[in-house]
Amino acid sequence: MPPRIPASADASNAKEKLGLSEHLAFLFGSAALLVALLTLLRVALLLFNRELIGATAWTSLAEAFFNGLRFDLRLVVYICAPLTLALAYRPAMVCRTWQRIWLGTCAAVAILLGMIELNFYREFHQRLNALVFQYLQEDPATVLSMLWYGFPVLRLLGAWLALSALFFVLLGWLDIRTRGKGRSTVESRRTMNKLGHGMALLLCLAISVVVARGTLRQGPPLRWGDAFTTDSMFANHLGLNGTLSLYAAAKNHYSGDRADKVWKSRMPADQATTLTRDLLFTEHDRLADQNTAAIRRDFQPPQDRRLPIRNVVVILMESFAGHFVGALGSEAGITPNFDRLAQEGVLFRRFFANGTHTHQGMFASMACFPNLPGFEYLMQTPEGGHQFSGLAQLLSTRDFDDLYVYNGDFAWDNQRGFFSNQGMTRFIGRNDFVDPVVSDPTWGVADQDMFDRAAEELFKQDPKKPFYALLQTLSNHTPYALPGVLPVEPVTGQGSLDQHLTAMRYSDWALGRFFEKARKAPYFKDTLFVVVGDHGFGAQEQLTEMDLYRFHVPMLLIAPGVQDAFGKTQDVVGSQVDIVPTIMGRLGEPVRHQCWGRDLLSLPDGDSGFAIVKPSGSDQTVAMISGERMLVLPRDMPPRSYQYTLGPHPQGALTPATELDDRLGKQLQAYLQTATNSLLSNTTGVEDSISNKPETPISTLSVVKKNAQEN
Repeated sequence: MPPRIPASADASNAKEKLGLSEHLAFLFGSAALLVALLTLLRVALLLFNRELIGATAWTSLAEAFFNGLRFDLRLVVYICAPLTLALAYRPAMVCRTWQRIWLGTCAAVAILLGMIELNFYREFHQRLNALVFQYLQEDPATVLSMLWYGFPVLRLLGAWLALSALFFVLLGWLDIRTRGKGRSTVESRRTMNKLGHGMALLLCLAISVVVARGTLRQGPPLRWGDAFTTDSMFANHLGLNGTLSLYAAAKNHYSGDRADKVWKSRMPADQATTLTRDLLFTEHDRLADQNTAAIRRDFQPPQDRRLPIRNVVVILMESFAGHFVGALGSEAGITPNFDRLAQEGVLFRRFFANGTHTHQGMFASMACFPNLPGFEYLMQTPEGGHQFSGLAQLLSTRDFDDLYVYNGDFAWDNQRGFFSNQGMTRFIGRNDFVDPVVSDPTWGVADQDMFDRAAEELFKQDPKKPFYALLQTLSNHTPYALPGVLPVEPVTGQGSLDQHLTAMRYSDWALGRFFEKARKAPYFKDTLFVVVGDHGFGAQEQLTEMDLYRFHVPMLLIAPGVQDAFGKTQDVVGSQVDIVPTIMGRLGEPVRHQCWGRDLLSLPDGDSGFAIVKPSGSDQTVAMISGERMLVLPRDMPPRSYQYTLGPHPQGALTPATELDDRLGKQLQAYLQTATNSLLSNTTGVEDSISNKPETPISTLSVVKKNAQEN
């Protein structure tokens, strides 16, 4: 019987077999496994969202995978950095157990993020970004409920655990295959003596630096814009790496340098202010404050364009995408009630949300302030405590009663805090409904419950006092709060959009039901109804790199005499910041305001209108739309120009820049710069509020403003 070798001796022998060549083999083998894993995750993202491939050429998809390999290699270099540095210290080099734990843990995180991204991209058409952290900061119970009821959490967790375990097994197999045995130990020592750890370390570090840069060009390393090399937005997004995108978003989101997140000034302040005033002011506006406020003005609506109304009801429809509205050209049959309503009102066919999330639609529509880089979550930031020139501010001074009816909890997105500060006083939310048809554990009641309660409350309004109301729907949001027995036919044949479009059809049904009740109320004949989407959502193709389907929404005005005065449709370009001025123009009384939009029904002849839009998340790309042109301005990248069309056959084509695009670029820069400085200076309200800045410390404000104004 051979003598027994102590366990400590076994371990010592095992370490002796781990020479330089074995470590390099394990290092490069692990890198290859990680590259294969990240490539498979990209394949999964492609297959899961295959409906978005559309007419994308296979060459574009191949280019996307090549670009993706460059980004994946950057991530692999970062993950393998401890193994590379271990070349400088042999005891660390032979600690295979800890190396496997590190690599397996990193792989498990990458797998988890890749699986999260499957549905994230389907919902937002964006790789992982700051939206992840924003949701983490919201009410945890609501977020967890949304995930639990909206997605197959248990199946995803099971798949994640299985794939992570498989990767650990592969690392164990690689560990065994790269251990030296017998003569190989001698060869390893010879190699070590010949090459030397120092030279191996220097060589690996040189390779790591080149790969981490992702490019051999001079200047900046590989950037997200380097993935945008095809005409297909899906292919371009596919070329990115979600883990790196999330890391960049985290660094930006949690960075203490606030000035790096806001729009940087690119022109003298006086020039920017002048361009912004020229863009916004019409013959009906008179500057009210030359030095203190950028665009505070007195608006005198033309009397021949006022309407015989005294009340205002704004209906903000959740995810009411214009691409699926029949009155705007869709043949899917999703919105029959809205389509009928459009026959009696004025429909704006080129109307856009300023952002791609509800809270952005709310402050743009009701506070009349744009969605700015660095302030996408304005309602939750200190600047959200400023006074704005919104509907509540303008009508409260005229002794209007107010009402805000919503399916959900007003704590979400700080709605109650924000709108209370803007002048709203009466709120009816999810806890104020009695015996609702639907009581969703995540969001609250269904749209029919919200509209029924709104109809009841509006009917009880004092007929001697004018009122304004905001009605906000919610059923068309994951997880969809729908009745068990649907009053509409479920949508089929639209692939992964079936459930979303079914919810949209249900919301449309609830909207039609509300108007049936409203017509019987005495206030109806004196009321302006504004029906508008808070934002759109992605379709099975992406219209330009801005994905215009996520911004294009309908806006419909219904009021006595509105069609006689303005026709059935309007093709002027507008956005949600134009809603308040357009409402005030129909009331017809002079008003002082500082809205960042215009009365769309009092524009001079030949004015095609404009809209400035920005996606959610950490992406600081902005775009200006005017007529059928769109100028896209990514951060730190050259601008790009598009010609687009909407309607039944939407198209978007990248075109050479024109003189018009040059003018749009200057207007866009000036508008964003002036709005940002106005927000930081707390001069966005109807009256001067410079001395009222307790929300933002003066020292912080001055530093941020100074940095934001530097080129």
